[in-house]
Amino acid sequence: MNHYLAEFIGTTLLLLLGNGVVANVILKGTKGENSGWIVITTAWALAVYVGVVFAGPYTGAHLNPAVTIAMALNNALTWTEVPGYILAQIAGGFCGAFLTYIIHKDHFDATADPTTKLGVFATIPNIRNTSTNLASEIIGTFVLIFVIFFITGQDVTINGKTEPIGMGSLGAIPVAFLVWAIGLSLGGTTGYAINPARDFGPRLFHALWPIKGKGSSDWSYAWIPIIGPIIGAILAFVLYTLIK
Repeated sequence: MNHYLAEFIGTTLLLLLGNGVVANVILKGTKGENSGWIVITTAWALAVYVGVVFAGPYTGAHLNPAVTIAMALNNALTWTEVPGYILAQIAGGFCGAFLTYIIHKDHFDATADPTTKLGVFATIPNIRNTSTNLASEIIGTFVLIFVIFFITGQDVTINGKTEPIGMGSLGAIPVAFLVWAIGLSLGGTTGYAINPARDFGPRLFHALWPIKGKGSSDWSYAWIPIIGPIIGAILAFVLYTLIK
């Protein structure tokens, strides 16, 4: 298993399940239509768990350019590997969006509102305010990365053998709860991208694919779920370094 392939497949799984739950909740005629925010945040947390379980043994399961940058800053990854990781993650986001569309195509066709169609793939703030939307992404990602640093720094003893928790199958459980908490507590303003690949890859799919009745891909907002998580990751690394 190549590291980049692991990141690609892991991020594909993440976005298939993550975009999939949004489609199930907001598109017309699905069995989960209007089932609400609890369903969305819970499934996103479980989507993270699935992606981390798969990619964890090979890469530590970044699945997120903000995590990759934070790990490179912490010398857990060489900077020469960073572009490949990020490209694999964006491609995985695109592929996950494609699979989501294939499964839900009839429901996309049945949904009239173009903003709803975009909302399956990309984050959209409920109140558009550049400063507060950016702050939401910075703070949400800061919490994600800061806590991940401490999760990956812990050890566990099983049958007398001590191993690092890391980001593998065992580490996936606290990470899933972490993402769930962020979604429930901080995600209601912008839809909590907290991951540039989670927003950019699917938004790019929306822009390129001939989806019936789609509208704008809202590229004027797209920089916020890219820059915000990167700033949040850098701030998390700085505080973690000062504390440790």
